[in-house]
Amino acid sequence: MNSSITRAGHIEFRVTDLGRAREFYVDVLGFIEVDQDAERLYLGGLEEREHHGLVLKRADSPGVTHLAFRVSDPEALDRLAELYENNGCPLRWIPEGTERGQGRSLRVQDPTGLPLEFYQAMESRPRLLQRFELYRGATIMRLDHFNCQVPQVQPAYDWFTQRLGFSCSELTTTDDQPPRLWAAWLHRKQNVHDIALMNGIGPRLHHAGFWVSDQLSVLRACDILAASGFAESIERGPGRHGLSNAFFVYLRDPDGNRIELYTSDYLIPDPDWEPIRWSINDPRRATFWGHKPPASWFDEASLVESIDDRSFMPTSAPSLVDRPEFVT
Repeated sequence: MNSSITRAGHIEFRVTDLGRAREFYVDVLGFIEVDQDAERLYLGGLEEREHHGLVLKRADSPGVTHLAFRVSDPEALDRLAELYENNGCPLRWIPEGTERGQGRSLRVQDPTGLPLEFYQAMESRPRLLQRFELYRGATIMRLDHFNCQVPQVQPAYDWFTQRLGFSCSELTTTDDQPPRLWAAWLHRKQNVHDIALMNGIGPRLHHAGFWVSDQLSVLRACDILAASGFAESIERGPGRHGLSNAFFVYLRDPDGNRIELYTSDYLIPDPDWEPIRWSINDPRRATFWGHKPPASWFDEASLVESIDDRSFMPTSAPSLVDRPEFVT
């Protein structure tokens, strides 16, 4: 088991119009614009000390190029390369500086089909947590997690827990006997998740979750989005999840990439944490209170790139029913 991964680090979204994307993420939601070049915007949150937590890359169509995790030491990259190579997974090394502020990194096509990147070295930037005069929009603090759709959750769960060292905080199972795994929330840092694996057409990125400071930040974001002409970007919520206890709202950027503004989950301080189990047919797990998810929340997600040729990875239908019985 490899336990050198420390947390979710950053994500790169493909966007078709950098100017429009900047308006949404920076001008309206309040992300910090850290850096830019002709093809990319590098953004971050107020709490983050690393160079960036979100990259927007100019492309012909929306989607995701990679999901990145930080590791604890440079040698961990070689250990991960050996692990993936021994399991027949495509991989390539990304030279230092290819991604602004980042050292050498490893990009792999995980057994799930997801394009994962692992890095250890990244430039730091000034601490902004107490620069309250810079707080705008939703006061985005940091990247918190990725949520991914995969056709078969059980083997993906086994890979992340047994080979990559993730722990499970909460899970959803069917009511069959024996029950089958429908979704799992996995973590390396000490909160609910760094990555969630959810039954669905995949591999696809369902959303990237960004931590905000409190519930009022979520509500303020909705007000500002509506006042700025982006009301239709609000896809689901505000509301509270049963799973994770989080207060949330789901948004779609101008290209349809989905993010979640997320707060009020909980600490997992002990290594013997017993995962919380939910039935797929318990409506409180996804929506403790609030409106039911729209069909788009289940049906639509971002395609992910192949690390070999940057085409999109082919997708497969899920092995289980793709949504709970209580969703119409």
